[in-house]
Amino acid sequence: VQLQASGGGLVQTGGSLRLSCAASGRTFSLNDMGWFRQRPGKEREFVAGIRQSTTTVYADSVRGRFTISRENAKNTVYLQMNSLKPEDTAVYLCAANSRGWYSGLPYRNTDQYDYWGQGTLVTVSS
Repeated sequence: VQLQASGGGLVQTGGSLRLSCAASGRTFSLNDMGWFRQRPGKEREFVAGIRQSTTTVYADSVRGRFTISRENAKNTVYLQMNSLKPEDTAVYLCAANSRGWYSGLPYRNTDQYDYWGQGTLVTVSS
């Protein structure tokens, strides 16, 4: 499975961006798709995940501002980011796995994801 992320850029505080991540290859096996981010000098952290097309989970820092969605027909996951803050500045990475049951919550740990895309840089200016 290959993942291709896009949509990053420079935005002012309070602005919005939408990230996209398209999967190709053995996409029929995918269960969770998610977004992580890596801020300068920080470890990679979970942002949001979606299991199949319905069950979502968010990091506390983005809940209520970010929305993850998934379009299975296009094998694509999106991250709509609103009310952006300077502390959201990071490289955002999409990830996917082929594990777990179809029910339950998406996984949140980096070692629970099997496939990773390249990062897309989001910069929020103050």
